[in-house]
Amino acid sequence: MIPCIEDASKQTPEPVKARKIRPTHTFIATMTSPSQHPSFIDQFGPREAMDYDVVIIGAGPAGLSAAIRLKQLAEQQGREISVCVLEKGSEPGAHILSGAVMDPIAMQELFPDWQQRGAPLNTPVSEDRFLFLTESSAVATPNWLLPACFQNHGNYIVSLGNVVRWLAQQAEALGVEIFPGFAAAEVLYDDQGAVVGVATGNMGVGKDGAATSDFQLGMALNAKYTLFAEGARGHLGKQLISKFRLDAGKDPQTYGIGLKELWEIDPAKHQPGLVIHTAGWPLDADTYGGSFLYHLENNLVAVGYVVGLGYQNPYLSPFEEFQRYKTHPSIRGFFEGGKRLSYGARAITAGGLQSLPKLTFPGGALIGCDAGFLNASRIKGSHAAMKSGMLAAEAAFDAIVAEHAQDELTTYSTRFEQSWLHEELHVARNFKPAMGKGLYLGTLLVGIDQVLFRGKAPWTLHHQHPDHLGLRPAAECQPIHYPKPDNVLTFDRLSSVFISNTNHNEHQPAHLTLTDSSVPVSVNLTTYGGPEQRYCPAGVYEYVEESGQPRLQINAQNCVHCKTCDIKDPTQNIVWVTPEGGGGPNYANM
Repeated sequence: MIPCIEDASKQTPEPVKARKIRPTHTFIATMTSPSQHPSFIDQFGPREAMDYDVVIIGAGPAGLSAAIRLKQLAEQQGREISVCVLEKGSEPGAHILSGAVMDPIAMQELFPDWQQRGAPLNTPVSEDRFLFLTESSAVATPNWLLPACFQNHGNYIVSLGNVVRWLAQQAEALGVEIFPGFAAAEVLYDDQGAVVGVATGNMGVGKDGAATSDFQLGMALNAKYTLFAEGARGHLGKQLISKFRLDAGKDPQTYGIGLKELWEIDPAKHQPGLVIHTAGWPLDADTYGGSFLYHLENNLVAVGYVVGLGYQNPYLSPFEEFQRYKTHPSIRGFFEGGKRLSYGARAITAGGLQSLPKLTFPGGALIGCDAGFLNASRIKGSHAAMKSGMLAAEAAFDAIVAEHAQDELTTYSTRFEQSWLHEELHVARNFKPAMGKGLYLGTLLVGIDQVLFRGKAPWTLHHQHPDHLGLRPAAECQPIHYPKPDNVLTFDRLSSVFISNTNHNEHQPAHLTLTDSSVPVSVNLTTYGGPEQRYCPAGVYEYVEESGQPRLQINAQNCVHCKTCDIKDPTQNIVWVTPEGGGGPNYANM
């Protein structure tokens, strides 16, 4: 049995406090989340409701920038506007995971005096290196050959979680109400089908789906406009895209999984501002992915690996590939004698401009990675998320001033199309589909597109299918044998989950649900060799024997909310729904 993190239902977890691991109750996921059972409203009466001008789902860079911009505009015009931000993490930043090298362009627009205000952009990039790795060697690309997307002069190495915490302080100082520990679990609609707000998840629901003595019915937050900033593969964003057919005429969205560790290294090996990216080993040439290694302040190094979720071999494990990467002769020296401090994983929305859905619908809009504004070529999304939130905020503010409500914020899309963000994503549009053609051909195509044409090539490449359709049957693929961890440089999943400070109330229903409980064995295990055991970076899924028959066991307490299972499951049978607010990882300095 896979152990999970100890129950913290009685108190809010501390962001940096490690928790004991012990054997835990495991869940067999059900078709729907019992916490959203309609009988609760019949049993406990109507929800309490709070009314706001704008409700924002997610206290990340996009959501907080939107909230701040709304309040700034109201202050400039001497108006009152009520803004609420819901955050499912225990605090702003608790669920934020990114490399991250940050372009300050959006921060400069939001707060021209950000340096005087003490924004935690402390380490300017001092050097860029790009390496092509084989198993035993590394070839450095001369800087004069690097496309502009890999040049980081003027950018900063940051902890995006700390940047978000700082943004939350700025938002609250302007009068934004931030509610951490409350997950938006349901979109609310009016009789015409327009979004009129959200409802938070019910609290105190037992694992059997019944109300416990601690039960609290979720609250309705009504709004003139609701902005969704949940991050990649947002639970509600996914529903909205489907309901309003926001992806009609668009390329399929594509994703990657990013895994990250934070290390404290030997001061003699620390080079503040050094940025290293790699491609090649340990992945094969047909699989999209690569690494980042960023030297922050105080002898800290952020190291991570991104694997495109369109990969074909079901035996591939992104987590194990990340661990192997650290053993490369050109990489391991940075970490020898160091100490691993934290670990996390998160899906990233990487399809680019071709996959960007329609941004608006009656009553609301998608912002940040809920829509997919990441610039994959630059490996950057925080500045894009911030800008998208600001653009949506400006559209919402103008509509509220004009006494509109629950209509479509069409000027948001117009503002985006006229912005530097649209131009940047247009320049980057061919990067991800080119690299999907393999390392060698992809590198050649990117060179032609980004160096020769500077992103202005007279063609646009397209994504052909969603990531889950890329997986091939196990019988057609070669098993991959990964070395055992040494617990010095390389580690297993459970010790990694431990230092992510992940916590869920073990008595709540599983938030990882199955549409059909027979599919994991009849399809996933039989045809694909049980790939969920390998693509999950947190040891959530394992096949066990019960009465001589295999069964998928879901250790939901281990979940770091990366959303990889919701994306990569070959039959789309796994559906991620919101757990109780406050659950999940509690990342420190990530």
